[in-house]
Amino acid sequence: MCIFIGGAWPYANGSLHLGHISSLLPGDILARYYRMKGEKVLFVSGSDCNGTPIAIKAKQENVSIKEISDHYHEEFIQDFNKLGFSYDTYSRTDSKLHHEVVKKIFLKLLNNNHLYKQKVEQCYCDYCAQFLPDRFVEGICPSCHKQARGDQCDFCSKILDPLDLLNKKCKTCGNSPRAKETEHFYFKLSSFQSDIEVYLDGVKNDGQWRDNAIQLTERYLKEGLHDRAATRDLPNGVSVPFEGYEDKKIYVWIEAVSGYYSASKQWELEHNKDASCFWGKDTKSYYIHGKDNIPFHSIIWPSILLGFNQQPLPTYIVSNEYLTIEQKKLSTSRNWAIWVKEILKRYGADSVRYFLTINAPEHRDADFSWREFIYSHNSELLGAYGNFVNRTLKFIEKSYESQIPKSDVNHDIKVRVEELYEHVGKLIEKAHFKEALEGVFNFIRYANKYFDEQKPWIQVNEEPTECKHTLLNCVYIIVNLSQLLEPFLPFSSQKIKDVLGLSHSTWEEANVQSTYINEVRPLFKRIDINQIDKELEALKHQTLEN
Repeated sequence: MCIFIGGAWPYANGSLHLGHISSLLPGDILARYYRMKGEKVLFVSGSDCNGTPIAIKAKQENVSIKEISDHYHEEFIQDFNKLGFSYDTYSRTDSKLHHEVVKKIFLKLLNNNHLYKQKVEQCYCDYCAQFLPDRFVEGICPSCHKQARGDQCDFCSKILDPLDLLNKKCKTCGNSPRAKETEHFYFKLSSFQSDIEVYLDGVKNDGQWRDNAIQLTERYLKEGLHDRAATRDLPNGVSVPFEGYEDKKIYVWIEAVSGYYSASKQWELEHNKDASCFWGKDTKSYYIHGKDNIPFHSIIWPSILLGFNQQPLPTYIVSNEYLTIEQKKLSTSRNWAIWVKEILKRYGADSVRYFLTINAPEHRDADFSWREFIYSHNSELLGAYGNFVNRTLKFIEKSYESQIPKSDVNHDIKVRVEELYEHVGKLIEKAHFKEALEGVFNFIRYANKYFDEQKPWIQVNEEPTECKHTLLNCVYIIVNLSQLLEPFLPFSSQKIKDVLGLSHSTWEEANVQSTYINEVRPLFKRIDINQIDKELEALKHQTLEN
């Protein structure tokens, strides 16, 4: 089977924070799992280097758009690498190939009669002497009356036209824009209403979409899909490949989601392979993103795919809710955020991955608190998992001169491990990552209880044969834990492999093959709980400074 996994493309206008990672981490868990199963996997994403957010940032810092996008693109790559993200291709939307692919998609939509030209009124700022990109227009949402930008309301998720906003202001100069006529291409989104309705009916009862994606998509369909502008007067982006429109750009909501397709083409060039397997009718696809991106993946991208006759439509919509910070809404403008590059200076990537998975906002908003993060690390990663691995291997190192005892694996333990692979695997495939990780840690608690009940420190003198049996069972459990946890905690799994001389991991029960263990080092180190107050103070301080 071919598995396509597309992670949402972060805007290259600011550093990554834990909210980004909370939404994107499921993609890496899926990719690692399916590779272990031996499936063909293509896991792609990239930096969104086009559109208004980057232009705004460049204007604020008085540098070029390319300087901003280059800086953050490289920073993203470093952050994702440090977190263990295993992208097959990490692209960018300002690449030559992406522009070529998007232009071809646009022309196919045009040739298939899904685009038309229309004169419309658009927000124009006389002070700035330009048509305003949607995100350059801010005001009050006409639906929920909260503060909103011109393309979408973050509070009620309504897709907006800037002209609909109340009390409109230009983000750059603060003056009120006026309506001025211009001509653009429009995408016949309304013509896909029945197709999307049929599509939604086919996936919503199979548990393939999160509830938030189903509910929001049903709401849009009930309101009726409306045609949307496919081009805009933007400062950067993909130029319209049509005579007389070269100065206009293909609107980001078409161009950015098309990055999933262009990234697969980049992978073809980079690896001299054919990506058609990942766009076939039997492909299983996962799209990983936050709830604010739901309509672009559940309605817009499927309609574009239908419009240029491309398969498959998204199989799984993995749309996390929001992550709050210390019970407050994450805000980059107020600097109320935990930045990835900062947290990784002081804490291990697996600690971050564990917390964001076991506390994932899969069905409701979840909170990151420094107290819970540090106590979770000390009690679960160190106290349960790390403790079991360390005391088992240290005992062998001390009492058996690092030689793994020879014995038979307990039948009940073996059955339990085999069942765990099946159980956890099914949960991962259905995008229930929190429940899957909880299942593994329940088994770790069982393993610790087994060690305590067997008392190998007594057996080694009184029942030496039974002691060897106990320790062999524990090493067997460790070998399989290293595989079961590899999609979630790849760095600690690699440490276990190094100690036990393990090589290739597979998603199936594995026996102990090593004879000796290498130097044993703790998987995790205890975090001083005094760090809680220090981190809270630093968070408050960075917000005040901003």
